[in-house]
Amino acid sequence: MNEVVGRDDLLLLTVDTLRHDVAVELAAAGRIPNLARHLPGGVWEERHAPGSFTYASHQAMFAGFLPTPARPGPHPRLFAARFAGSESTAGRTYVFDTPDLVSGLAAAGYRTVCVGGVGFFNKQGALGDVLPGMFQESHWEPAFGVASPTSFEAQVERAEQVVAALPADQRLFLFVNASALHQPNWFHLAGATAEAGDTRATHAAALEYVDRHIGRLLTAMSSRRRCFAIVCSDHGTTYGDDGYTGHRLAHEAVWTVPYAHFFLEPSA
Repeated sequence: MNEVVGRDDLLLLTVDTLRHDVAVELAAAGRIPNLARHLPGGVWEERHAPGSFTYASHQAMFAGFLPTPARPGPHPRLFAARFAGSESTAGRTYVFDTPDLVSGLAAAGYRTVCVGGVGFFNKQGALGDVLPGMFQESHWEPAFGVASPTSFEAQVERAEQVVAALPADQRLFLFVNASALHQPNWFHLAGATAEAGDTRATHAAALEYVDRHIGRLLTAMSSRRRCFAIVCSDHGTTYGDDGYTGHRLAHEAVWTVPYAHFFLEPSA
């Protein structure tokens, strides 16, 4: 990462609430072709989330604690704040001297931009301004939120505008929190109803929806130079698993998340 930072643009896309098992099933079945073609070996890596809900997980990720590989460690991290005794900081780790990765990348010359999704990024109250407030530039509007059936394509359009407005020599760290899979997501499955509510099937349909539009985002991020992309979930969620519904709870479906990182080569 010490070679990547300062050379490449950076993308962190969190597909909010995405379950690992659903992501794996859809990749194997060919239902998310645009994402799958970028996954190393065509498969997701199984990892453990750093938090059980959006706010906690993103606070950890912005401090350098991305989801942890779901196998015995230690596991060297891509990014880490400088502190003595860190067992997950290695020679390849990009170490920053600020309280969080976002300001660390800004200090390294990056333009830091957030395109928010779920309520913790809506800037409509003090709490909703904490995470987007870390960035030099942040965007949120109702069209990006959980209630919008076209949220991800609206977010992608804003990301395209951000990229197009930057000077050619300006490095970019773009963060996008895709809200489409967060409840309510029933409207992404034909024939589903609000009365029936969200299900594992509507969750999967929402991921297919994200996949239909993700190519535009990846194209934009590789339009100026090579981009290092991280795509992952911040946490999963439950749909009646062992009697549980939702997240912010300790269940395997919540703690186990899909993760991938890869390079996007310049498209021009």
